[in-house]
Parts: sequence; C-alpha cells; structure tokens
Amino acid sequence: MVVQMKEYNSAEEIAELIEKEVSDTKSTLGEYLRRLDDIRTLAEKSRKIHEVVMKLAGKKASNDNLGEISVGNLHIVLDANPFHELTAIEEVVRSHQERLLVLQKAREALKWLDQLGDTDGLKYLVVENDGVPERILFKIS
Repeated sequence: MVVQMKEYNSAEEIAELIEKEVSDTKSTLGEYLRRLDDIRTLAEKSRKIHEVVMKLAGKKASNDNLGEISVGNLHIVLDANPFHELTAIEEVVRSHQERLLVLQKAREALKWLDQLGDTDGLKYLVVENDGVPERILFKIS
C-alpha cells in the first residue's frame, strides 16, 4: 500500500480519478475472473486425474506442502500445479473485489462535495491510500 498526497483543483477532478480507478479495477477484475474460470476447469480435471491414478495405485492422496518454501514473507512454490495457480488467482480476485467496493464507497462519500457551489481559489489536498481518497483537506489560496 502506498499513501500519498495529491492536490486537485475541483471535486470533479477527484470524482474523475475515482471513476477511472473504478473502471480500471473492473476491467482488471474481469480479466482475472476469466482466468479464474479457465484455471478452475483445469484444476478440476487435474484433481480428477490425480484421484483416479491414486485410486488405481492403491495410494492415499497426501496434502503435504512439499515443494513450497518460505523466505521471510515470500512464499515460493516449486513445480506449481493448477491448484496453486487457482489459489493465487482467487486471492487476487478477492483483493480486486475489495478494492472495487472501497472505491465505490469513496465515490458515494464524495457526492456531498457537489453541494459546495463556487469553489474558486479552493484547493483540495487529498490523502490517498493506493489511489483511494481517505482524507480531504480544503486549502484556500
């Protein structure tokens, strides 16, 4: 997460930024959802094949984490399979869905700025967290 402060000249400028972020997030989320459907199908096929082979071999499936290591906060999966990719994409999709909700709430919260009327000489200093306005400071210049 990156927190930064940006200056805007109008509430409309802030609203346009949020609309662009909403649009970009929806687009990216759509791409990940398509990938999620594809990998979910592949993971299901892989699971069925794995179950059949294990059954024919008379073995029990193990769920140990061989091939997965952690280095600090970084998790590395060696020889990733469709289930690893499915889990990763699901995490990304959840993150984008949460971001979309936060952006939509910010958009709703900013609607009251339309009632300010004449704002000549007023600057908007906006503290943003990952592109989402969290605090607005009115600065009279």
